[in-house]
Amino acid sequence: MVNVTSTSMTFQTSAPAIKRPNTVAVGTIVWLGSEVMFFAGLFAIYFTLRSTSPELWEFEAGRLNVPFALVNTLILVASSFTCQFGVFAAERMQPHRTSWKLRDWGMVEWFFVTYVMGAIFVAGQSLEYAQLVSEGIALDSNAYGSAFYLTTGFHALHVTGGLIAFLLVIGRVFAVKNFGHKEATSAIVVSYYWHFVDVVWIGLFLVIYVLK
Repeated sequence: MVNVTSTSMTFQTSAPAIKRPNTVAVGTIVWLGSEVMFFAGLFAIYFTLRSTSPELWEFEAGRLNVPFALVNTLILVASSFTCQFGVFAAERMQPHRTSWKLRDWGMVEWFFVTYVMGAIFVAGQSLEYAQLVSEGIALDSNAYGSAFYLTTGFHALHVTGGLIAFLLVIGRVFAVKNFGHKEATSAIVVSYYWHFVDVVWIGLFLVIYVLK
């Protein structure tokens, strides 16, 4: 016969519960780590080609529209703030606005604004591509064109993927009856990705447009 003392019972009832990390969030962070290596490779290609053709880089970089790219960059950076406001709303389990005041907006409204700003960024980059191609800077024109379009083009694809993710998260809110922990987690991991592409673009902007 096993004797159960009050001391052992008190220990069992007062033992703290083990809180395991969210597997979706951890998986997203690990995947973003692999994306860091991918973009590091693109940066390495850019710097390698630049070191072998400095005169070409100086000439071609002088044809970039820096003010236009700066405005486009500011739009993308601002979208990180609106995205985070959406995360704050998701964390307090508020999918929709309660009034038209900004402090009462829900996750859907903030994420929709983020989506619009991201779409403006991609559209602006497309306009820049069209302008550069008309001036003779194309993917196959020279080493500079190849490096420029590879680095910025892959980033544009990542931004487009983020826009699709925002639509999926917003659509999921309307598909479920009750906004719960799973929906909030989806919003949070999408914000991780969006902040990542924003930080990568800041690095690209400094390297391509500023450090000419």
